[in-house]
Amino acid sequence: MATAVAVLINGVDVASDVSVGNSRKRVVLVAATTGYQTSMFSDAAERAGIDLVLATDRCHVLEDPWGDHAIAIKFDHPAEAAEALGAAGDFDGIVAVGDRPAFVASVIAAKLGLKFHPPAAVATCRDKFAARERFRDSGLLVPDFYRVPMSESPAEARFYPCVLKPLGLSASRGVIRANNDLEFTAAFRRIQALLEHEQTNDFIQVESFIEGREFALEGMVAGGRLEILALFDKPDPLDGPFFEETIYVTPSREPANVQTAIAGTTSRAIAALGLTDGPIHAEMRVNERGVWMLEVAARPIGGLCAKAIPGLEELILRQAAGDDARLLMSGGASGVMMIPIPREGVFSHVQGLEQAEAVNGIVDVIITAKQGHKIVPLPEGSSYLGFLFARAATPAAAELALRTAHEKLDFEILAALPVIS
Repeated sequence: MATAVAVLINGVDVASDVSVGNSRKRVVLVAATTGYQTSMFSDAAERAGIDLVLATDRCHVLEDPWGDHAIAIKFDHPAEAAEALGAAGDFDGIVAVGDRPAFVASVIAAKLGLKFHPPAAVATCRDKFAARERFRDSGLLVPDFYRVPMSESPAEARFYPCVLKPLGLSASRGVIRANNDLEFTAAFRRIQALLEHEQTNDFIQVESFIEGREFALEGMVAGGRLEILALFDKPDPLDGPFFEETIYVTPSREPANVQTAIAGTTSRAIAALGLTDGPIHAEMRVNERGVWMLEVAARPIGGLCAKAIPGLEELILRQAAGDDARLLMSGGASGVMMIPIPREGVFSHVQGLEQAEAVNGIVDVIITAKQGHKIVPLPEGSSYLGFLFARAATPAAAELALRTAHEKLDFEILAALPVIS
């Protein structure tokens, strides 16, 4: 589970040779916007010699506003989206960026006869309650859990400590720990307020808190069989009250027996959900009782974090197109830090970029926050200030580089002025 540096197809390094094969494959990418990850897939398709067709939920009235020839579809009507793609010609494969696009892609794939995860399986991945039920029924370790209609206002939980979470949001949005009745009521009301502005499930899930170390696993599934691409340690403890992720480092420093247990549990979780073909991103916790699967998403790791696995997008595209491709692994370690937002406000500027970039082991510093834009931390927020990327000889050195570079950055966040109506 080391750092990926190139892509092989039938044993040939194709990272710099797109002439493998006699004809260009055609793959559709379902994505919410033309964001960072969409651009990364576009670049990977160019390197791989694949014709990539974008299908996005942009306004169908505007005629190609970004000049990318994307097909406008409506995510709320996936069957219609399948018809639109079917009228656009033949495709060799389909990929998706994000949880909602993954479901749309699954419906399109089923209609057009393309390999992808089944719609029912993707829908279960997006529903934390349904996924928990599948894990429990398959004999996996699960916490105590139940769900409450968002319209209710319970004053206490059935057990403490507990974690409250919306059923349909991702990336730890709305996830809050409560240790007593007062914290539980406050957390429930806070999630209610968040969900008023979201098109998501009308339930809030309550789970007993799982002690332990947290990990993320990136993999590809083919015919129901899991191939692990990377296992990331999350060295920062995630004990609440919120669960903002910061550092991912691979390869994992856990002993072989723990990594084997994580791999086996993830494979069982994939089978329980019914996932069959395509990328997956899984999160889990490990303690003395074993491996507890938190979730499995029917999509690759989100956003710019994918840069921690060079070649990932090209691998996904090639496998979707039916090529027998795999990642060429090398020694060393890589890591990414999702720079957390310390407080709500308006982003002004950042100092120390050159100093951070000069830290030994740092390969890239990307600030995604825009000057003058309001930024909101978890649990309501859904973004970061930016990303740090590191490569080093060991995971410990990669983690140290990320922490050292972060210390060099000084973000100025101005107080947001209140809105007067």
